[in-house]
Amino acid sequence: MSFEKPYEGLKVLDLSQGVAGPYCGMLLGRHGADVIKVEPLDGDWGRHLAPAYGDNTAFSIPANMGKRALALDLKSEKGHAIVDRLAAEADIFLEGFRPGVIDRLGFSYARLAEINSSLIYVSVSGFGQVGPLKDKPAMDPVLQAFTGFMSENTGPDGIPHRTPNIVNDMATALYAQQAVAAALYAQLKGERQGRRIDVSLMEASANLQAVRLMSGYRDGPFKAPMVPNGIFATSDGWLQIVVIRDHDFRALARILGRPDWADDARFETAAGRVRNAEALLGQMHDVVATETSEHWRALLTEASIQNEIVQGYREFVHHPQVAATGLISWLEQPGSDEPWPVPNVPGMTPPDAASPDAIAPRIGQHSREVLGELGFASDEIEALAADGVIGV
Repeated sequence: MSFEKPYEGLKVLDLSQGVAGPYCGMLLGRHGADVIKVEPLDGDWGRHLAPAYGDNTAFSIPANMGKRALALDLKSEKGHAIVDRLAAEADIFLEGFRPGVIDRLGFSYARLAEINSSLIYVSVSGFGQVGPLKDKPAMDPVLQAFTGFMSENTGPDGIPHRTPNIVNDMATALYAQQAVAAALYAQLKGERQGRRIDVSLMEASANLQAVRLMSGYRDGPFKAPMVPNGIFATSDGWLQIVVIRDHDFRALARILGRPDWADDARFETAAGRVRNAEALLGQMHDVVATETSEHWRALLTEASIQNEIVQGYREFVHHPQVAATGLISWLEQPGSDEPWPVPNVPGMTPPDAASPDAIAPRIGQHSREVLGELGFASDEIEALAADGVIGV
């Protein structure tokens, strides 16, 4: 055990698919756990979200790096027995089916707890395990709509918009991983029993939005707490500008060549700027549009006024600040003709590009290896493959 690999020696049995559950499993693996990804013979559905590169996509690569992949027919009697044997040795079990499905497959918490009483059992769902919507399929966009996220992201066209970043999936993975960490700590301190942990995209989304959820419930639709605060078109792009303090606004007025704004009674205080936002912002948009993004960025940054150019991902990953902090690892993946820019997880040592930690496995890549460790002989493993119980 070490700070870099504190979960070394732990075994994780990951039956989840998509992003939320698998990304949680990946984080456990990056902390040193041995994560066995059990998926259908044709692979986790996250592998099939186009465009695909070999057996992987941009969804499945960050969610499954470092895992060992076992392709298995969960509905077969022999496949069922294999999962039982794996669960008996596991410390953590992950599943991400709709409520009730895992029970019908025969791997309920009650049953697996009889096999392994110390098992930490994590269920990831869309709307939770109970309630009128529990059986409804729900990916990230559905939860963005349901939880109020989209209503907060209404554009100038008046239409609520989704963000293509799967924020609810990623938040769910993080909340699940921290709940597992707490359970492992309890066991380290003497708790002998396992426990079931339920984490839903709905719960994660609500907590991710806690500030706006509470203020929106009390005070209604979002109103900018400070002005100026927003996106401004420049002559060659877009710039985000945020001004909080009065002296920052006076500096902004000077930089934009409008010192008269600083002497305008309507704009002297933060409250006044909010009340007279329309008058101020209309003038600001006209001024900012006369020069390039970099022109304004340099002047505002020198004056310590919050601002940044709106970048695309290609600009972001190649930015000198990103390079200086070592944020991105460029990792080769099977089936892809160029390396992928994979963000390094905060607080973790970046993976060695040549190590298994940096590679997302192919479907069934480790089936023979995992079954061999369970005590299956080579001829038994080949027979299971021939019968369609496992994929190799």
